[in-house]
Amino acid sequence: MAFFRPGNREKDTKILPITKREPVRRQLSYAIANLQGIGARSGQEDSFTVANAFDVARIREEGMFFAVCDGMGGMKDGKLASETAVRCLRQSFLEMDRGSDMVAQLKGSVFQASSQVETLIGGDGGSTVVAGILYQGGLSYASVGDSYLYLLRDGVLLKLNVEHNLCHDRYLEAIREGDMAPISPSDIPEGEALTAFLGMVGLAEVDCSVRPLPLQEGDVLLACSDGVGGVLAPEEVLGALQEESVETMCARLEAGIVAHARPHQDNYTAVVVKCVL
Repeated sequence: MAFFRPGNREKDTKILPITKREPVRRQLSYAIANLQGIGARSGQEDSFTVANAFDVARIREEGMFFAVCDGMGGMKDGKLASETAVRCLRQSFLEMDRGSDMVAQLKGSVFQASSQVETLIGGDGGSTVVAGILYQGGLSYASVGDSYLYLLRDGVLLKLNVEHNLCHDRYLEAIREGDMAPISPSDIPEGEALTAFLGMVGLAEVDCSVRPLPLQEGDVLLACSDGVGGVLAPEEVLGALQEESVETMCARLEAGIVAHARPHQDNYTAVVVKCVL
């Protein structure tokens, strides 16, 4: 039997304060795919790697890593240079301190990879690189050479990195002198010649993000060698990255390369990442 103490209902009733709940922020997930082909070359000198691509728990704890390295044709051991760089960069990512500046660590790992390639090949060969870390909803990236990093957001295609070649160096010199007229590789003899690459003696320049770039649902990233980015026009890349799945994006990129039918088509490699919730 239950007993109730008579009294003033309004006075006795206790009203609990309403606690405002913060909206739960869902973490980004990633769909990823890749493509690679020899082109018109006799062998494959591109290398790529992806770490933690399919482990959701490790992505949340450590982030996800990707890198595309293009061994330099016409120089010594391009395949060995790109493979060495990829292996070094991947290991550096796995050993990074997640509580410290990820951009600074990524930049340092690029210099470390360059040093290893230089030691191995003696400065007579090298590789380009474009690499990125997806961690806590942000992208940290670094590149050396003429590989490409694109971001598709809300129907707009953005090229995030700059090329290290003679044309770009001359362009910067012209801007410093007050000349804003566009410069193209055709205006400069050997304008596409690289001015920086992994394995060169005294590498001093790495293009990298200042801080992690916040990503959002629907963003698409494309990291690729110049066998892709140097062949396909931006509007072709845009069309491919607007496909529904990352697998279809890669298929359309490759179909575009094949359609160009360049007689001296370089090796081509790409990694595509789509941000999803």
